[in-house]
Amino acid sequence: MSRAFALLALALLAGCAGKPVKPSAPEARGDGVSHRAMAKPRAEGEPAATVAASQAACLQVREHRDEDYTPGGLYAPGVSDSAPEHALDLSGLVEPTPRREPPAAYGNRSPYTVLGKSYRVMPSADGYVERGVASWYGQKFHGRQTSSREVYDMCSFSAAHKTLPLPSYVRVTHLDTGESVVVRVNDRGPFHSGRIIDLSYAAAVKLGLDRTGTARVEVRALTPEGDDAGPVLGAGSTPSPPTRAPAPVATGDGRHVVQVGAYRERDNARRIARQLEDAGIDGVEVEDARVNGGKVWRVRVGPLAAEAAAAVIDRIRGLGLPSPRVFSE
Repeated sequence: MSRAFALLALALLAGCAGKPVKPSAPEARGDGVSHRAMAKPRAEGEPAATVAASQAACLQVREHRDEDYTPGGLYAPGVSDSAPEHALDLSGLVEPTPRREPPAAYGNRSPYTVLGKSYRVMPSADGYVERGVASWYGQKFHGRQTSSREVYDMCSFSAAHKTLPLPSYVRVTHLDTGESVVVRVNDRGPFHSGRIIDLSYAAAVKLGLDRTGTARVEVRALTPEGDDAGPVLGAGSTPSPPTRAPAPVATGDGRHVVQVGAYRERDNARRIARQLEDAGIDGVEVEDARVNGGKVWRVRVGPLAAEAAAAVIDRIRGLGLPSPRVFSE
């Protein structure tokens, strides 16, 4: 009974976080609250990753469970998506640079079926250009695995597409304003009639979709410099495992703290801490902190030397948890 009550509380929190909807995006993965980006400069010498991690907008507020997803269906269809309660500062976030990557080991199966409809993944992103309606998805999915088994980070510039190979890089241009953003496609969707791409919350804020919910856009595939094309899926071939970005550890001889996540619910933080300890990771701490006047619970490991911090980050990623942040002491 207590477990059911906790699940209900989490669902209500994810669906209700934020101010009244300004308008809501009609897509099941993006009907959220509108917030504009703040123009808050980052402190001199402060890394972009630290800026993003310290924002209240980037907190994970929902615990993700396998039973919330039905294969071939939607994730937690009874839970509304939403924008974060706090405004997102884009000044410390960097758009991805297109680079050649091997096809993801997951998410490229073709054909695949969702809600009874079959989709075929394109063998290559080369030359792809399409105009249509974009939507966005946010807090409900933040910290959950994408179709490529990477973790969705609504505070990064990424996107979901039904048929582009994973990963791919595209430039999305708002046709009414001319604003554009480069995103890395690492997820599948949107599975809603008339939509061609689902943007991360950060990308939506960059284009102003957080205010309108949807917009007419052009999506154009980008070819990495020095290469003839992006990822290519050979017929019947087995994709190579995806490459991981280098661990975001600061340089120097100082000691570092690895932050796995910050949660509004103490029980969620403790559950993640137990998962880390069960995996043999030492030095796990759960501590409370004040962020924009609200209380959160941080799960941290350390302090650690730079080399040890890098090893811990790799182990955390191997558990499928959101990409950890690193703070220098």
